[in-house]
Amino acid sequence: MGFFDSGVGGLSVLLAARRLLPREDMLYFADSAHCPYGGRSRDFVRGRALAISRFLLRRRAKAIVVACNSASEAALEFLRQAFPGLEIVGIEPAVKVAQRLSRNRRIGVLGTALTLGGRRFSRLLENFSAGLEVYTQPVAGLVEAIEAGRAGDESTREVIRRSLRPLLEKGIDTLVLGCTHYPLVHGAIAGECGPGVAVIDTGEPVARQLQRRLKAAGLLRPGQRRGRLDCFTSGPLRDVAPVVRAIMADPDLPVARARV
Repeated sequence: MGFFDSGVGGLSVLLAARRLLPREDMLYFADSAHCPYGGRSRDFVRGRALAISRFLLRRRAKAIVVACNSASEAALEFLRQAFPGLEIVGIEPAVKVAQRLSRNRRIGVLGTALTLGGRRFSRLLENFSAGLEVYTQPVAGLVEAIEAGRAGDESTREVIRRSLRPLLEKGIDTLVLGCTHYPLVHGAIAGECGPGVAVIDTGEPVARQLQRRLKAAGLLRPGQRRGRLDCFTSGPLRDVAPVVRAIMADPDLPVARARV
């Protein structure tokens, strides 16, 4: 199956899928040459999503996971129309989970402008925010810092602090990470929030949804052999490969440049 994101963020979803579906062969495409998608036009993101999906399908992906909130907002339904019958799983901020967890009914959502201003997020709030106060905060600079391998830098912590401050001042007790990059700095975010705020993302729920869809379609791989993982990027290999390997904790992970 194939996963893609604007960069390395979707690896947070792939990690969850690898834990749940260890026998499956997986492909990952980091569109690092065009990262981030959050400030791109809807048409641009759709074009990239279509080209990358075709690339993954040529490599015999049996399902596509749009492991990016911005791409899911811009292109998920477009892809389902382009590839009828193909299992295509998207992602959205975990507002439903937050609704169940929040005690004081105040939740915050960190995300990109494209995700937070999109129709999918708007429908999500309409359906699941009854009785909640939902505060959203677009984040600038965090995706770029993670892509550059600077997740642990003090400058990155300052971006996190600056982005969280307006939400924490509202008294939230639950924080939704509305971008797949953000779970890669979960520890730093949770540390700034403190123990009174639950920090949640969608990696595990998406992995479970993928498992359900594959099982229903009879596509789960039998046997005991651990599945293979191959990674590709549209960005400079010397910059992207070390970050991918560090996130996956695998210094020998195959990462290749692909002109898509």
